[in-house]
Amino acid sequence: MDDIRRQPSACSTAIDKVGVKNLSYPIVLLDKAHRKQHTVARISMYVDLPREHRGTYMGRFVEVLSRYHREIDLHRVGAILRDMRKELEADSAHLEMEFPYFVEKAAPVSKARGLMDYRCWVVAELRDRFRLRLGVAVPVATLCPCSKEMVETGAHNQRAEIRVAVEFREFLWLEDLIDLVEDCGSSEVYSRLEREDEKHLTARALENPAFVEDVVRKVAKRLDEHPLVTGYEVAVESFESIHHHDAYAYICRLPDAVEGGRTGGGQ
Repeated sequence: MDDIRRQPSACSTAIDKVGVKNLSYPIVLLDKAHRKQHTVARISMYVDLPREHRGTYMGRFVEVLSRYHREIDLHRVGAILRDMRKELEADSAHLEMEFPYFVEKAAPVSKARGLMDYRCWVVAELRDRFRLRLGVAVPVATLCPCSKEMVETGAHNQRAEIRVAVEFREFLWLEDLIDLVEDCGSSEVYSRLEREDEKHLTARALENPAFVEDVVRKVAKRLDEHPLVTGYEVAVESFESIHHHDAYAYICRLPDAVEGGRTGGGQ
């Protein structure tokens, strides 16, 4: 039987990325508190395709992934990319994983504990060299400094999201990345609060008004000073409560960004 995929293309143009997208798959993550955490990721896998080939072998992507069944973690990403490049006879391989990660968090006053889920992602690429970027979206609250200046008794506030993605020279715990940015807003967000906690957080937000510009700069400064971080991008989006729009700020300190788009730069 003829290999249709290796027939010449009618339009001889090279393709940068082709593959499978949004495949649900179980993965295992290192958990700082409990050693391991099982979760389910949406995985996308791509390779390049030369101009002389009509198509790629879609089934081989899943075949490669199946070799690592229940053993997919950050330490195996490089091996998965090498297998993709070999099996699909490609020059470059690209892997994206997006998954929920759960951290138990205590309320600030009552110490009542509840689980927080954080949207996390990994973007990795093997071309001339291996690159991996780890990202997390952290919810916070922001309180408008202008509103506080005009109204002494209160100010409009809202939830916001800090999206940060980093490249690093040594292993970096997700929990440490979350802790690094979580208190950069006007106040933190919790899954479980008692009345004394709500009072505390309301007062804290009033004492710490912040524009998205303030928040993104504060996060960037901490990342600049982190000994393990070699590059980063950070976006802050405030879901405005009294405006019919959202507020947004973005800083990128990546010398050669790996395309992924989840942080939000340029969108």
